[in-house]
Amino acid sequence: MALSFSSPTHLASNSLISQNPRPSLCVWGLSFASDEIPKSSLRITADSIPKARFVARRRESTSVRQLQRPLIEYMSLPASQYSVLDAERIERVDDNTFRCYVYRFKFFAFEVCPVLLVRVEEQPNGCCIKLLSCKLEGSPIVVAQNEKFDASMVNQISCDSTKTSDSSFQQLTSDAVIEVCIEIPFAFRAIPVEAIESTGTQVLEQILKTILPRFMAQLVKDYQAWASGDTSRQPLGTGEI
Repeated sequence: MALSFSSPTHLASNSLISQNPRPSLCVWGLSFASDEIPKSSLRITADSIPKARFVARRRESTSVRQLQRPLIEYMSLPASQYSVLDAERIERVDDNTFRCYVYRFKFFAFEVCPVLLVRVEEQPNGCCIKLLSCKLEGSPIVVAQNEKFDASMVNQISCDSTKTSDSSFQQLTSDAVIEVCIEIPFAFRAIPVEAIESTGTQVLEQILKTILPRFMAQLVKDYQAWASGDTSRQPLGTGEI
């Protein structure tokens, strides 16, 4: 078996520290001790920050010719025996955890390069790859959003164990879902939320449209190498899209 790029990151906030055990906050001439600040007002302020949600899903399937060692046996390999497929973009952290460098893309005029930490959960007919965390690299305004978004991603990889009239082929499927919720940066708040969400969703859909077919082709090649007895299982990708 081999790894694809495919749980959530959490918002963080900064706090102010004072040597005064009961610091006060002056708002419009009113003074409050820290334990007297109306918490509901703070929640309203936080909730008023506009957010955008992007969701994309893609399912990719291919028929694989059975070789001397069956595909179902390949799909049942433990994660410790997975090939990383593309050493330029995927590195192993431990037996079940991998770091994935997604290719760079443009969001409006800004460059984005997500770095994903994913964990593999083994299943009877394949595996489920889940996002543990995501870090954004690229333009400064993009990097500044690292503590201001949540992301989840799941890639369910499986082979159909149902017997058919032509047992020489088996269906291999990758079913991926990505969801991102982000605070809209001040510079973008003049743009309607619907327009931002539409653009973000299109970007995620394009990522899946580009990556999943490439991943499936590499997975089939890795199965063929494994089925032929190739124990080296060298990475097949070069990092190029």
